[in-house]
Amino acid sequence: MHTIAMDTHCTFTEYCIMSASGRIGRQGSCATAIPDLVEIIQTVPRPRHVVFEEGPLADWLIRNLRPHADQVISCNPRRNHLIARDGDKDDPIDAPKLGHLYRGGFIKTVHHSESQARSIFKQHVGLYHNRVANRVRLANRILAESRRQGVFIEEADLASADRRREWWKRLPSHRVLREDLKLLLAEYDLAAAHNERLKRTLVRLGKQEEVVRRFVELPGIRWIRASTFYVYVDTPWRFRSKSALWRYMGIGLQRRHSGNGPERVRVPPAVEVCRPLKSMILGAAKSAIAAGDNPFAEQHRQWENRGVTPRNARRNVARSLAAVMWGMRKNGSAYRPEWVGVAWAALCGQTPSKLGG
Repeated sequence: MHTIAMDTHCTFTEYCIMSASGRIGRQGSCATAIPDLVEIIQTVPRPRHVVFEEGPLADWLIRNLRPHADQVISCNPRRNHLIARDGDKDDPIDAPKLGHLYRGGFIKTVHHSESQARSIFKQHVGLYHNRVANRVRLANRILAESRRQGVFIEEADLASADRRREWWKRLPSHRVLREDLKLLLAEYDLAAAHNERLKRTLVRLGKQEEVVRRFVELPGIRWIRASTFYVYVDTPWRFRSKSALWRYMGIGLQRRHSGNGPERVRVPPAVEVCRPLKSMILGAAKSAIAAGDNPFAEQHRQWENRGVTPRNARRNVARSLAAVMWGMRKNGSAYRPEWVGVAWAALCGQTPSKLGG
């Protein structure tokens, strides 16, 4: 197997070609253009694997280079940095380092959708969540400026015209203050309009997917949460178990143990998980619990009766909800409330009906 390691930039790419024995055969630089990269790849005998680090160009490179190599891999740059940060740092050095890491099996592959349509849908969902965060940031800034004047409001007061007028009357009549707030309000209104426009497109795209239409039957899941799970998980077969899925979503546990010391468990840090999925599944669990009269709310009640803290009980509900969605994605089934909690009930030695499903 020959390895072609690439350190890609917007204008140029440093590449390194390694033989099956790991010997560096050729290094060089070329333009970051598909014809130039394909020409380099085709000079290498098969089987040939191409590897580069994840970045803005990764999805475009994978789609266009995949037909010309036996395998094209985008890997996690943070993991590579932790392993190979010793020694000198330079573009011509980075490509051979990446090749050696790949040959040694030290890289962590980043998943990419095979279809361009799925990739664009995922980008749209990500843009929606980004713009929602931007709207919330602007609202918090307005609320903070108002609070400095002793006037306390919520974001809902900004969305209602009548409540906004009442708030405006309570503010001091200082000219500079009101001009600043008008500027922030104009930006907030534009952000809110963009959110609504992105949401309409997201819902329309979600309704076109049969899997998403099945997801919205679950308690706490509507079109945005269903679409978020669909595009970020993409294919369920990339996870070897429910535990692996939970860790990726930020609701699983990492276990650490050394010698005779105690075993320690922790939730993975934010930099190691998919944050849109974590926010989505925890929000869905909270909504399902609040709705009541469903198996997930009953699970939450049972866990609290067993002495589990409300926070951990809600996280357990999130794991249960994620497992159901993962199973539905794998086997193409519809939502069956009576199937929820069957494995957990068996583990506790009780029938599902006694535990609410």
